[in-house]
Amino acid sequence: MTTQERPIEILAPAGGKESFLAAIAAGADAIYCGLKNYSARMEADNFSVSELAGLTSLAHAKGVRVHVALNTMLKNNELERTGWMMDRLQHYVHPDALIIQDLGIVDLARQVGYTGELHLSTLANCSFPAALSLIREKYKIDRVVVPRELTIDELKQMAAACPPGLDLEIFVHGALCYAVSGRCYWSSFLGGRSGLRGRCVQPCRRTYEQNGQRDRLFSCQDLGLDVLVRPVATIPQVHSWKIEGRKKGPHYVYYTVQAYKMLRDHGDDPAQRKMAQELLGMALSRKTSHYYFLPQRKSVPIVAGEDTASGLFMGTVQGGGSHTWFSPRAKLLGGDLLRIGYEDQPWHQTMRLRRGVPKKGRLDIPSGQSRSVPKGTSVFLVDRREPELSRLINGLKLELETFPVIEAPASAFKIKLPVKWTPPRSKNSDNDFELRVFRILPNVQPKGAPMGTWVVPGHTERIPRPLASKTWWWLPPVIWPEKEQEWQDAIRSLCRQGARTFVVNAPWQMALLPERDRLTVWAGPFCNIANPLAISALKDLGIAGVLVTPELSGPDFLALPQRSSLPLGLVVNGIWPLCISRIAGPALKTNEVFASPMGEQAWTSQYGDTFWTFPNWFMDIREKKQELRQAGYRVFVHLRERVPKGIDVKNRPGMWNWDLKLL
Repeated sequence: MTTQERPIEILAPAGGKESFLAAIAAGADAIYCGLKNYSARMEADNFSVSELAGLTSLAHAKGVRVHVALNTMLKNNELERTGWMMDRLQHYVHPDALIIQDLGIVDLARQVGYTGELHLSTLANCSFPAALSLIREKYKIDRVVVPRELTIDELKQMAAACPPGLDLEIFVHGALCYAVSGRCYWSSFLGGRSGLRGRCVQPCRRTYEQNGQRDRLFSCQDLGLDVLVRPVATIPQVHSWKIEGRKKGPHYVYYTVQAYKMLRDHGDDPAQRKMAQELLGMALSRKTSHYYFLPQRKSVPIVAGEDTASGLFMGTVQGGGSHTWFSPRAKLLGGDLLRIGYEDQPWHQTMRLRRGVPKKGRLDIPSGQSRSVPKGTSVFLVDRREPELSRLINGLKLELETFPVIEAPASAFKIKLPVKWTPPRSKNSDNDFELRVFRILPNVQPKGAPMGTWVVPGHTERIPRPLASKTWWWLPPVIWPEKEQEWQDAIRSLCRQGARTFVVNAPWQMALLPERDRLTVWAGPFCNIANPLAISALKDLGIAGVLVTPELSGPDFLALPQRSSLPLGLVVNGIWPLCISRIAGPALKTNEVFASPMGEQAWTSQYGDTFWTFPNWFMDIREKKQELRQAGYRVFVHLRERVPKGIDVKNRPGMWNWDLKLL
């Protein structure tokens, strides 16, 4: 039973109309959904503005809040179109909250006169307590969605640091990414489909070979806190329990919402807890894990040799060639949706049943010559339409028809951009320079250009003062609550020894820097900055310059300096990580090469309390330096990564998305 003054919100996902209505039918307090553009789940069906306007009217009539996800990294040329969309949302949909990761949207929200709440997505990587006051004070954010990786003790640390007016949202159920949210570039690096823009092709779900063994080294079970949410109900700052699953069907939404409502309202009743777990077992999701939630019983949600595909396992394919079938281990209903095989298998397909199949009956699987399904292929139930749920959804559809159709015409919104930065007039002020960033500073220091290195707590006390003062000190892409004090101590130690230039790799790391007005601080490439409004938001924090995201295409890179209010730099050479995680699977050997079915090779190294996975080829756009220099870039970064013994770095093109359109 909750002890909060306000009831805890059960926040349901909706990737389509029927899931939206299923959330209402199940009694969700709020629903989050995305539009056709600028959402972190672009593979879901999502909604048009006009369609969402009607659904939101129905939800509000039922007392259900609607949160719209605009949680994508925006490119320079997308700001105006995003402004038009937000203007139409404000005038015709009236969402209760916008979920954002890009700080440029904060300014856009002000410009269009948006009156609802702003929620900071988990993709923005607010992962330590000191960040919260800065986020509330500078950007008037109303809610922060915290990382899935936090333990309950770390969650309590975050809650204790919440300033007035800010609350927290946690994930309680749904898919787990191997990587920390906002710290995965794997899909983008292999083909321009960015996870930060909702286009991830989930390379972590694929099989990889290491030391002659093939396995799903990174594929995670789902998160499922189930009965463990009881202690969270006593933390007043945690106002929302979020269920992940905007690509899921109405069946999943309905049962997970009902289960977590039961755990919230009757969690002290053993019979109700048992019933809630039974409902979750019916939700057709992957096997679940408590992950890191219990600090004394942390669980790595990667099980070697175990299937982690979504859906309820129903059996394996029998026969072969053009005559394949399977016998379900449980009764199937007409309308059930089956998934045959895994998405990375050429014979993968989905199949909607026209009629039911009894338990241990026989279901023939259509199979053409081009994609015959091998014997032994797993079959999963991924969605179904029980008569009762269909009746509830159809009833809500009839109610929806009583609301007037809202046509949302084009917006006349005109965006206001910040004043462009121009170099101060002095003899050497507009000189660009190369910045080489090392894991460990070399013993022999090159003359002239500055160097950079990653800060390592416990290794900062003996840095000579002259070296400390001329080095660019890089903070890591992720800092966890339990390590916040260590990082603050390390930074203060460096400042006492004369350090004056820092690179933050999340904007909120500014909160860790003492006497910020005496320091020069650049936003690092892990801040994922790609547009002038986001740059302007960093300028308001006291940032002196920005190293833009390396994901961009050539035209996006070249256009950005013309609208930037700060000097810019970028990574032109180095081994850029595919992803950064808090865990490593039990079958994965660190510092040893592994390979994908397509032959791409990579390795994983541990740095502190995170695991970095690297490709064995360089990102290298040095041949474009003259164009970039002419466009206005001033700092060209070379990342010098330590390559483990026995790993061969390949000589292959490393232009990343330069010649692609970043999706």
